[in-house]
Amino acid sequence: MSLVDAPVVAQVVRNGFVESVHHGIVVVTDDAGHVIWSVGDPATTVLPRSSLKPVQAVAMLRAGAPLTGEHLALACASHSGEPKHLAGVRAMLAASGLSVADLRNTPDLPLGEPDRAAWLASGRGKEPLAQNCSGKHAGMLSACVAAGWTTADYLDLQHPLQRLIVETVEQIAGETVTISAVDGCGAPLHGFVFAGLARAFGRVASASAGVEKQVADALRAYPDFVGGENRPDTGLMRAASGVIAKEGAEGVFAVGLPDGRGVAVKIADGFRAGRTVAAAVLRELGLDGAACDELALVPVLGHGERVGEVQPVGI
Repeated sequence: MSLVDAPVVAQVVRNGFVESVHHGIVVVTDDAGHVIWSVGDPATTVLPRSSLKPVQAVAMLRAGAPLTGEHLALACASHSGEPKHLAGVRAMLAASGLSVADLRNTPDLPLGEPDRAAWLASGRGKEPLAQNCSGKHAGMLSACVAAGWTTADYLDLQHPLQRLIVETVEQIAGETVTISAVDGCGAPLHGFVFAGLARAFGRVASASAGVEKQVADALRAYPDFVGGENRPDTGLMRAASGVIAKEGAEGVFAVGLPDGRGVAVKIADGFRAGRTVAAAVLRELGLDGAACDELALVPVLGHGERVGEVQPVGI
């Protein structure tokens, strides 16, 4: 099955009328990594986008990157560009003897609306530091310095760091990388069977030792550095003890539960319903209702007022 054939997993309701529908794929894996429930074909190859960052961070630690605490969370982040995020990226770089001039990610404005407004008001334009993936890139550079690898070409698919990332992705996801592309930030992006993303999150979330546990602990301890205010992955990790979560572009949302179960959602049209569908699945898995309620809410507005919402279908 391709995404073209994916079933409906959500609907947009406006004043009681179904205005639109979203197709997608949902996968749940158990603590052994086996698929125990799915909507659509879990063997569909998908690009996980930024949901893969926690696994990439595992590779950075394996290379020797001295990342801990909020800096490790930033290496997993699609941050909003809040002042604390940008200060953290600068500190990560400085700890490795580097600066923002060494970043090779795509220049952009802060992702968060208030942070973007403040940035523009200060007279600044698009910069690599402000782009939401700058923490990941700072982490990659930190790994290169620690391992004695070159830094100017760290985005090259054949660079030792990028080869290690592929190896790590395949080991944790339990799937072979079958396509490599360029992500929005300029870093290599790796596609594989979608069930592997759920499996990877379950394995990282339940890790009892090693660098996988370090990544999971950083996500749980510093969710504000993974996204920011009003971001769905940050909100879920704040509200649900032990859970790790990471949103990705084009409608991807991945969650790992501390008991080893993993959840992955891909919305075929790449739009807004991923968090709503993930919340419905998490409710079925027994996660706290309040945490799921906050994650699920994607309101439909009419003249600035809420007149409906995005609702899960068939979950």
